[in-house]
Amino acid sequence: MSAPVQSLLREPWPDLASQREAATFGIWIFLASELLFFGGLILAYAVCRIGHPHAFMAAARETDIVYGTANTAVLLTSSFAMALAAQASEREARPIVIRACLAATAALGCAFLAIKGFEYADDLRKGLWPAGDFALPEPGARLFFALYWVMTGVHALHLTIGIGLVGRLTIRGGGPHLRLRDNPQAEVTALYWHLVDVIWIILYPLIYLPGRAG
Repeated sequence: MSAPVQSLLREPWPDLASQREAATFGIWIFLASELLFFGGLILAYAVCRIGHPHAFMAAARETDIVYGTANTAVLLTSSFAMALAAQASEREARPIVIRACLAATAALGCAFLAIKGFEYADDLRKGLWPAGDFALPEPGARLFFALYWVMTGVHALHLTIGIGLVGRLTIRGGGPHLRLRDNPQAEVTALYWHLVDVIWIILYPLIYLPGRAG
């Protein structure tokens, strides 16, 4: 086993193939638990929306669809960049190409957080924090924005972790003689990143689209 590959091996696994299988199994278990967590939030959203349909539509119309749509485009592009990194590794592209794709993924994640920060500031300016002097008169609107802040805030936290993982992989994932596919951390990081994107794709129509048809 070459020295670069040997440097990736961790105890107690005898080889990289076993380590990769264990890492992949572990991340799928983690992702399943995350889906259960967000599934609970989405279920709470559904129950509250059934109880307050008009208030939820009125509250959703107060969200900024420009920010939401821009962030959706940013995250979809970041997933594309992550897929390009995986494909470049499979085709044995130069490490600088793979690193460029990973750096673009992390940069797009940072762009998402920056846009979300501007949106949060705008929400606070409009009085859409679900406490104190709340701007909307509908009783159920507070529930909508409570769920909005929790779901988008937890998603932003997950994305921040993902940016750290991708950044670490960009810096330490492979040297000049090591393909990214040799690193068990690569598949784990990619799966985590795609999960974060999928969750946002689910949140986007729940938060930004109700009450806007017609």
